[in-house]
Amino acid sequence: MKSLHGKIALVAGATRGAGRGIAMELGAAGATVYVTGRTTRAARSEYNRPETIEETAELVTKAGGRGIAVQVDHLIPEQVQALVKQIEDEQGRLDILVNDIWGAEYLVEWNVPIWEHSLEKGLRILRLAIDSHLITNHYALPLLIKNKHGLVVEMTDGTAEYNKTHYRLSMFYDQAKTAINRMAWALAEELKPYQCTAVSLTPGWMRSEIMLEHYKVTEENWRDATVEEPHFVISESTRYVGRAVAALAGDAQVVRFSGQSLSSGELARIYGFTDIDGSQPDAMRYLDEVVDAEKPADVNGYR
Repeated sequence: MKSLHGKIALVAGATRGAGRGIAMELGAAGATVYVTGRTTRAARSEYNRPETIEETAELVTKAGGRGIAVQVDHLIPEQVQALVKQIEDEQGRLDILVNDIWGAEYLVEWNVPIWEHSLEKGLRILRLAIDSHLITNHYALPLLIKNKHGLVVEMTDGTAEYNKTHYRLSMFYDQAKTAINRMAWALAEELKPYQCTAVSLTPGWMRSEIMLEHYKVTEENWRDATVEEPHFVISESTRYVGRAVAALAGDAQVVRFSGQSLSSGELARIYGFTDIDGSQPDAMRYLDEVVDAEKPADVNGYR
């Protein structure tokens, strides 16, 4: 990975999951990383989970960067505006913006048609997944475009190509995740005059804290979960997509990807990075060619 020393990053939604993995890898490359979220050691969000932004900031610093935790609800414009002012006052610039705000995992009613899905929960999903990104871009991009070659990464689930032909098991989830791919495309158009780049990025089957908890395993023994779900063998750590973001941020020619929908596995092949176990899982291709084809679990050629 190329050094990101001197670069200032904001990972919005870095309490856990992909956001935490991305923040850590940006830190490992030497960046100063502002990590935001709603859960702190003093207060929890509606998720009511133990992970905190302070822990993420400490992991960033331990990895070699500088982590700065700021409690922010990205649906409250005043809080986002104050965050950006803090970054400007303290650093004078913003080079990398990663929008990983989500927070709706427990709201989705899977395989339930829209007329049966809770409308209250459904609309809350869209607020958390789309409005939060728009609000953050509104306030953060004027600082990012002050310098050339800024990078915006919109995190989602599924590439534009995959989502175009696959129903994502809930109307609200489907709308949320497909909208982010289009958002990155539109941002690329708006950022073009400023020589800045916007992409959407998806991990594969990611071993988030919630996913590991679901299968009753840890990052150390995650392969035990393949007994219950054989296709979990293609899963990847949260650091893998983090390395994808760090690779993009260190690429002087990253503008060639602007407006595109990318995946961690695809970028691993391009940049040559690996997951923490030294492998290169390509989950999006595996989903299409193995899972959707109803073939038995086999990562030969996909990991």
